[in-house]
Amino acid sequence: MIYLELFLTFFMIGAVTFGGGYAMLPMIQEQVALHWGDIISGEMLVDFVAVSESTPGPFAVNMATYVGSAVGGQDGGAWLGVFGSFCATLGVVLPSFIVILIVAKCYDRFRQSRVVKGCMSGLKPAVVGLIADAVLSVAVTVFFHAGVRVAVFTQAAFYVSAGIFAVMVVLAFKKVHPILIICLSAAVGIAAGYLGLWG
Repeated sequence: MIYLELFLTFFMIGAVTFGGGYAMLPMIQEQVALHWGDIISGEMLVDFVAVSESTPGPFAVNMATYVGSAVGGQDGGAWLGVFGSFCATLGVVLPSFIVILIVAKCYDRFRQSRVVKGCMSGLKPAVVGLIADAVLSVAVTVFFHAGVRVAVFTQAAFYVSAGIFAVMVVLAFKKVHPILIICLSAAVGIAAGYLGLWG
């Protein structure tokens, strides 16, 4: 049953991924392609990333909700989409909830443990690598969705996307408030789409 598959897939993602939503993104991409690649395209997934990042709440929960809705509601039933969202969201948050309950119970006893400190030190570079993988995979989908070809560099969409990215990076380094960056990005993207610059 597709709803049990949604729950189990996102439960596995939530159970084995450290570092938050962006660290989960490569695994979400892989599992979505494996299980529901015929329903959710790579470009749709990038759209889910954009919406998940722009809406309130944790990134991983938002991603699970959108994927669950798309997969569960594929037959056109709105309530089935809601149930798919519920199954995927419950699956992704349940492992963290269980682990946090255990950690909260045992933290005082183990926080000075060399093994625990070693595990945390080892996880940090792995999380950075997973986040870097997520950034690269999204960048490839945004800038080279049709493959790396010379023709890509002749399209206005490439330069619009690169310009938006560059401006937003500068604003982020200048400590501009993230909500302003999100709103500005959305406004520029809407304007570019309205003017037909996305190709």
